[in-house]
Amino acid sequence: MAQSHPAHPEAVTFPFGRPSPFEPPERLASLREERPVAPMAYPDGTTGWLVTGYSAVRAILADPRFSSRRELLNVPVPFPLMQEMRHPADPGLFIRMDPPDHTRYRKPLTAQFTVRRMKQLEPRIQEITEERLAAMEKAGPPQDLVREFALPIPSLVICELLGVPYADRDEFQRSTAVLLNLESSVEDIRATIVRFGAFFLKLIEAKRADPADDLLSGLITSGDLTDQELSNIGFLLLAAGHETTANMLGLGTFALLQHPDQLAALRADPSLIDNTVEELLRYLGIIHVGPLRAALEDVEVEGQLIRAGDPVTLSLLAANRDPARFSDPDHLDITNPATGHLTFGHGLHQCLGQQLARVEMRTAFPMLFDRFPDLRLAVPADKVPMRDTMSIYGVRELPVRW
Repeated sequence: MAQSHPAHPEAVTFPFGRPSPFEPPERLASLREERPVAPMAYPDGTTGWLVTGYSAVRAILADPRFSSRRELLNVPVPFPLMQEMRHPADPGLFIRMDPPDHTRYRKPLTAQFTVRRMKQLEPRIQEITEERLAAMEKAGPPQDLVREFALPIPSLVICELLGVPYADRDEFQRSTAVLLNLESSVEDIRATIVRFGAFFLKLIEAKRADPADDLLSGLITSGDLTDQELSNIGFLLLAAGHETTANMLGLGTFALLQHPDQLAALRADPSLIDNTVEELLRYLGIIHVGPLRAALEDVEVEGQLIRAGDPVTLSLLAANRDPARFSDPDHLDITNPATGHLTFGHGLHQCLGQQLARVEMRTAFPMLFDRFPDLRLAVPADKVPMRDTMSIYGVRELPVRW
């Protein structure tokens, strides 16, 4: 459990508000420069640590002395289900576990998300993208790019990969939004968890009776997992598989429209698409809060002693803007190599679906701007609603015309 130390006189509170759509909280930059491993006050009165420097964040992500076990973690912003965090993660929710439990769940999934397997999905992703673009064009402007493009593409892809009926998308998208909203009530969160669990248990029962060629059927027929484990793994992959990429597509389009020089450079040289994707991943910082860790023993990180039991919050936002690692990091530059960013994490908890996300973005962005060369915002930029209260950042809507 997290230690409740006396309040540190220099303890900061977690910086949250963004001054503009594409900028991290201003306090993060000064903290990174002054004290990249800084004492931080958590909402429950615990004192832990906020880590903002690239090298320190990367080192902690790779260090097995820092745990991901849910019962050891602490959330740096007020969170309705704080008390539930004090209990071990439910079976199958492996992102909140350490080895060997984490390994047992993740290992059979790793082969499903290889670079080769994701490349094989590319033609289908192109088909899905083309279908969404054709529907947008037929309907005519203005359109909400999130609803018509950014959300459907990764949702369709992860549904096909897992074997979840796309007809149920409204239910799982609505449920995911409740679970990721830091302002959702305890009652709404609990009801959503129950509803999501029932949805997957019913789906698993159907697939046991009639298996198909999909990831969930494969896990079922392997016979190694219980229904509860299968349900939680399915929920985890479904939520992560559409929510993060959808926000990258929406926010990434917004960023390129607001940086016309960068969009022009991509149009002039389509071979820049790989680097464009990596630079957007680095620059935009859709992970609002975390990752979270807890020290299993006393560990010194860049001269600062972190005691056993101390909760640690890592700021990927700050790390990905660290000038000690990236050249001119506060500017979007698709010609500037952005390899090494930490948006997908690092170490054994590195994002399982990162190659899928890359393929989706490499496919969707060029097809969007090729189809609509005059794509532009349909509202002033300061009227675009942002996901300020969500743990995954992005745009709520992106009204566009062409």
